[in-house]
This record gives sequence, C-alpha cells and structure tokens, in this order.
Amino acid sequence: MISAAKFLEPARALGYDFYSGVPCSFLTPLINRVISDPALHYVGAASEGEAVAIAAGAWLAGRKTVVMCQNSGLGNTVNPLTSLNWPFSIPSLLIITWRGQPGLKDEPQHELMGEATAELLDVMRVPHAPFPSEEADVPEVLARAENSMAETSLPFALIMQKGSIADEPLDQPAPPPPPGGYLIDRSSGGGRPARAEALQRLLAKAPDDAAIIATTGKTGRELFTLADRRQQLYQVGSMGCAGAMGLGVALNVKRPVIVIDGDGAALMKLGALATIGAYRPDNLVHLVLDNGVHDSTGGQATVSPGVSFAGAAQACGYQTSYLCDSLDGFAVTLKDGLAGRKPCLIHLRTVPGSLSPLGRPTVASLDGVTDLAKSFRSSCMS
Repeated sequence: MISAAKFLEPARALGYDFYSGVPCSFLTPLINRVISDPALHYVGAASEGEAVAIAAGAWLAGRKTVVMCQNSGLGNTVNPLTSLNWPFSIPSLLIITWRGQPGLKDEPQHELMGEATAELLDVMRVPHAPFPSEEADVPEVLARAENSMAETSLPFALIMQKGSIADEPLDQPAPPPPPGGYLIDRSSGGGRPARAEALQRLLAKAPDDAAIIATTGKTGRELFTLADRRQQLYQVGSMGCAGAMGLGVALNVKRPVIVIDGDGAALMKLGALATIGAYRPDNLVHLVLDNGVHDSTGGQATVSPGVSFAGAAQACGYQTSYLCDSLDGFAVTLKDGLAGRKPCLIHLRTVPGSLSPLGRPTVASLDGVTDLAKSFRSSCMS
C-alpha cells in the first residue's frame, strides 16, 4: 500500500495534471487527493466513456491526462477507446480498478468483468500493468507507461487492486449554486433550413480562431465539404462524444470552442449536458442540428421530436439556451450565442437530407486520422 501522494507527485513531475473519471471505492483515496490538490485539475464525468472523451479533448488542448474508473465501467469506454483514441492516436493514462478479481470475494455483479478485465484491454490493444502497491515500484511503472505512450501515442492502463492506496481525506467545498441561465425560444413554425445552410452561416460567422468539433456522420462530412480548415476536427467515430470532447478542449484553451452535434448523437450521451453545465466553460458554444432522423444510416427517426435540447441545457446549468427553426432565426441566435454568456446551447430544428455530392474527410487511413488530430492539436496550442 502506498499513499496517494507517492503516485501523484511523480506523475505530476511527468506532466500529468488533468484527471477525469467516475469514482470507485478502490479509487476513493486517489480521487480525494486529486480533488483536494489545487495543482491538479479533476473533471467528474457522468459516465466512463464521457471521461475518456473529456480527456481526449484535454490532450488536444495540450494536456497530459489520466482517466480513472471502475472496471465495471470499462464497457462504457469501449466506443471512445476504439473509435476516438485509437484512430486519432490520442494517449491517456488509464487507472482501472479490479473489482471481481478472481480468487477474492466480491459482489456477484463484478464476477464476470473481474475475469474479463485484462482480456478486454488486450482485445482493445491497450497495454497494461498492475498499479504499484509499493513506493519503490512507482518510477518503474510510470516509466513503462510513458515509454509505451511515447512509442504508440495510445492509452496505457494500470489495473488497481483493492487496498493499493492508503485512506485520504476529501477537501472539496460545496460548489456554489450556478448562476441562473435563460432560454429564448425563437421558433417561428416556418420552413426549416437544411443542415448545410446552417453550417454555411456558422462558417461565415465563427471567429477565425474558433476550434470547431463536428460529430460523426453527415454533419462532419458536410462541414468538410463546405470548408476544410486546420482548426476543424471531424469525429469519424465515437458517436455522442463531441460535447464531452469539446468540454475537454474548452477547459484548457482561451479561444472559442464550437461543438456541432446532431440529435441522435446528443441523445446518445445526454449526460454530457450536465457535466458541461456543471463546469461551465465560458468559451463553449454547443450547436445541436436536429433533423429528427439518423441521416447517415437511411433516415430512421430519432426520438428528438419530443425533446427540448435547449430546455435540458438550461436545466443542466448552461448560461444561455436557444431554440430556433429558421435560417433567419439561427443567424440572429448565432450572433447572440457567440457574444453572450456561456456555455451556450443552440437547438436548431432542420430538415432531413444532405449535400450531394458529399465529400468525406481525408482520413482514409489511420495515418490520415492521426494527421487530422495533430493538425487540430497544433492549432489549439498555437
């Protein structure tokens, strides 16, 4: 058993100062110390996959990151680890607890994942090692992780057994109540715009230094077709992770950050609205282009007709939320959103359909995706 400081201080010396995750009782002392240390930054996520996406965004903004979670939540990380970190070559140090470790008594819900934890990491090609339980082992374990991530630019996991870290108190003052946000409904009931028309307006009005993250599918493809810019990142996978990734970027840069979501993607990880609202980055504009269908897979209906993304955002702590359904209303709203209090969410209802012919981001290989991430990271850090 070691103290939390005996791990965190050498890790900080290597540059690891941004942490995200979901608590586990095995992790309690480590998380408590991270939260209590003013030199470290911790973002509590609504889900484990969201934590991976937040850390990926922070890495794109130049930080070295750590993601902490229980192995029962490892399944939630599969999508971003395999379709975000892997193709974009985004490293992160993962600390995964080992509930249900074979041979040790634990609750029945942990038994199967306990048997599968190491094997699941192997299948995802995430190299791993035991979390150090002796102070003398810490430098060697961190060096192994560092060398692996330097060589592959991919995550490395430490598997933590019960009792690895000594108890640690939590020094976390109660957060102040969020300042009240407001919602403006500019719905007109008239003709809804096409998604491409809204993207054209966005490109015309977005600040030159804005970092733009577009969700997977036809949203990103249309943005690429209209204008491919160095500071634009197209999520070619990891559906639902754009908001969390944008949060990770926004918390670590001064420039404006614009996230372009779709209704299906936003619904997939709706908990990200609560995390964004809780941490309230003052440079984030979150645009949800809602055409009511899964456009990329044949136009199957989503459940968005009964959802007010603007209302949900206001309830979650966004400072401004807007609902609009016309191009003119969107133009006014975008101007207000870029200039006003943030985080801001704009819910624009659009018609189904996409540009034709429709381009595709030039990421036909892993090298192409990696180059896209490198270009975006360079623009964020400049």
